[in-house]
Amino acid sequence: MSEPTGEVKQASKEVKESENVAEKYSALTVSKNTEMNMEELSSAFSAVPTHKPVKKQIQFVEDKQEFSRFPTKAGRRSLSRSISQSSTDSYSSAASYTDSSDDETSPRDKTQVNSKGSSDFCVKNIKQAEFGRREIEIAEQDMSALLALRKRAQSEKPLAGAKIVGCTHITAQTAVLIETLVALGAQCRWTACNIYSTQNEVAAALSEIGVAVFAWKGESEDDFWWCIDRCVNNEGWQPNMILDDGGDLTHWMYKKYPNVFKKIRGIVEESVTGVHRLYQLSKAGKLCVPAMNVNDSVTKQKFDNLYCCRESILDGLKRTTDVMFGGKQVVVCGYGEVGKGCCAALKALGAIVYITEIDPICALQACMDGFRVVKLNEVIRQVDIIITCTGNKNVVTRDQLDRMKNGSIVCNMGHSNTEIDVASLRTPELTWERVRSQVDHVIWPDGKRVILLAEGRLLNLSCSTVPTFVLSITATTQALAMIELYNAPEGRYKQDVYLLPKKMDEYVASLHLATFDAHLTELTDEQAKYLGLNKNGPFKPNYYR
Repeated sequence: MSEPTGEVKQASKEVKESENVAEKYSALTVSKNTEMNMEELSSAFSAVPTHKPVKKQIQFVEDKQEFSRFPTKAGRRSLSRSISQSSTDSYSSAASYTDSSDDETSPRDKTQVNSKGSSDFCVKNIKQAEFGRREIEIAEQDMSALLALRKRAQSEKPLAGAKIVGCTHITAQTAVLIETLVALGAQCRWTACNIYSTQNEVAAALSEIGVAVFAWKGESEDDFWWCIDRCVNNEGWQPNMILDDGGDLTHWMYKKYPNVFKKIRGIVEESVTGVHRLYQLSKAGKLCVPAMNVNDSVTKQKFDNLYCCRESILDGLKRTTDVMFGGKQVVVCGYGEVGKGCCAALKALGAIVYITEIDPICALQACMDGFRVVKLNEVIRQVDIIITCTGNKNVVTRDQLDRMKNGSIVCNMGHSNTEIDVASLRTPELTWERVRSQVDHVIWPDGKRVILLAEGRLLNLSCSTVPTFVLSITATTQALAMIELYNAPEGRYKQDVYLLPKKMDEYVASLHLATFDAHLTELTDEQAKYLGLNKNGPFKPNYYR
């Protein structure tokens, strides 16, 4: 074969590349049919107390925790391996402009000032504020219902005088919620409920506009509690409302600042773990303020848990492992709303899905949906992926991890980092190898590797993103619950845990229907009388879930 000419050689070296990426966002409008003034909201959303028995005992942080002691500079730089169980609950967007490892200097060791001259915050880098502002603006495009609520209530300032201390995931979507609360008259101080979910640039953007934020991605456990304390303990500023996700903030105030806690007018809690803690306090007669259980609202259960996880489970696994799901054998532990969402997504991509369950009703649902219900030990040696979705502890034990095959993936979509017994893997005979951000290979002496994602913390929080539209539903519910508790007349809510009334659930849903150009059918007077309903709702009883 003859040698190529010089011209051919030259041509073969020339490569032309071009990229043209365009993203268009259009603001969504909300139907005028959902107009309600804040007085109507307050009267319509009188919540109903519940006294559910607490079957699962979620333990508080050990009482021997020394709240007053903070670590040395060297000690607090190391990432926590045992952050409290509720610090990884609910939703988040883990995508961040800069990774926490870019600068090893702890934010606690820095002195930063925003453009207004304030230093009442602690974030990774205040200079990222402009980038964070763009992230928030993008999120706003898919949160039109929350923005509509902000617009119609802004002139009334229903939260004027409210001093809200919050502990949630700090992402672009929750920033829209925080800015809505501020627009409605509240003063806010905020910290993160998860050490890995904070978007540093968003935290900077909030700090730039005057919200006191204490959070950054990659906090240590000591940083986590320090940030909560800085939010609560500020001279000349005493909170009167709590917005919590997981119960850590509520527990901290209850244990360390009991006098401040007694003056709180209301708590809004959106997680299973946090709600269990509130019910425990209520059952023991120690809950001295009214609390609103957002987690058990239909708009939270069905949308945040089911539809959100149906999409984000695949996103998290793909980003971290590049796994192909077709033909893979997957065990999903738990067939609640989160488990249902995960299973639907995995089944659609050709995975062979098994279910483990303790609840016969959920187990029967799994069977009717075409899944085989098994005990984990029956399939532990053959499965490729294990996903926990229970909110319990030690769902996957060390003995089971020892029996998994080489290359298996283990991850958690439940509430906390206790579902997988990660602590048992930190022994001398096992080697940990970090291969990607939030991806560890745990290597056994015989060379077997198990792929552990996010150190057993919530996968979609730490490794991927969550659909903004779903977060709009939850955030709108939280905002309305906060307005209701703050403006409720004395005596409407006692020292107990209350469920959100169906009127509020239905109102939140109606605000979001315009996104799909959906048009509700209206009952005739005759139909409403026949059903015994008000034409404008609520259409379901309060016990409907």
